[in-house]
Amino acid sequence: MFKFLKLGKIFEISSKLTKYIFVLFVLVLTIGLTEALILSPEDYKQSHSVRIMYVHVPAAWMALGTFSAIAFLSISTFIFKNKNFFLISKSLAPSGFIFSIIALVTGSIWGKPTWGTWWAWDARITSMLILALFYLMFLLSWKVIENNDKAIKISSLIAILGAINIPIIKFSVNWWNTLHQGPSVKILNDTTIHSSMLIPLFIMTAAFALFSLLIFLMKFNTEMIRIKNKGLDRL
Repeated sequence: MFKFLKLGKIFEISSKLTKYIFVLFVLVLTIGLTEALILSPEDYKQSHSVRIMYVHVPAAWMALGTFSAIAFLSISTFIFKNKNFFLISKSLAPSGFIFSIIALVTGSIWGKPTWGTWWAWDARITSMLILALFYLMFLLSWKVIENNDKAIKISSLIAILGAINIPIIKFSVNWWNTLHQGPSVKILNDTTIHSSMLIPLFIMTAAFALFSLLIFLMKFNTEMIRIKNKGLDRL
């Protein structure tokens, strides 16, 4: 069942995909920025500061989605004893960490004109900060721990523990009285954001997803080369 997850097979595909993903990313990002910064309307309350949303929200979505994928792969590593999963999760982590930082920084910039402060120990903001710290611990575990098998176990445990924070981030605005607004984009209910803002938001999300895929492929290819140089390509 894992024949399509063999590292050699993935490397063969990923090494060819990178340049095409980069071109597609630049194209989608250009369209997204044009829609977000020029064509989309300003908010009647927040004025032009609402445009930060087109970076902040997709970055937060990608940070949550990426960590969820890492946690799933970490659980799969323990269940199926397949060490190929660790390389995929290790390659996903850098982009997820970048997105969590972007979400925190843009949220702070957005918070100043909206709430009158750069930072508040709000439930949503604090839980996002904790997510960034779990990303950092995950990445540092590979830097600090030299033994590969031990690094896989420790980093997997960090990811699994960090996954507990994902639903807290998601539902924090519903469980507690927070400064952060509730969700405007809903899957099961009516979305409360107008299509003139929703379309640029989705385009920017697609651009960020392509960027995440691009960083993943670059990191994965680097790791594959390192493994081959060490003679560990049997993994």
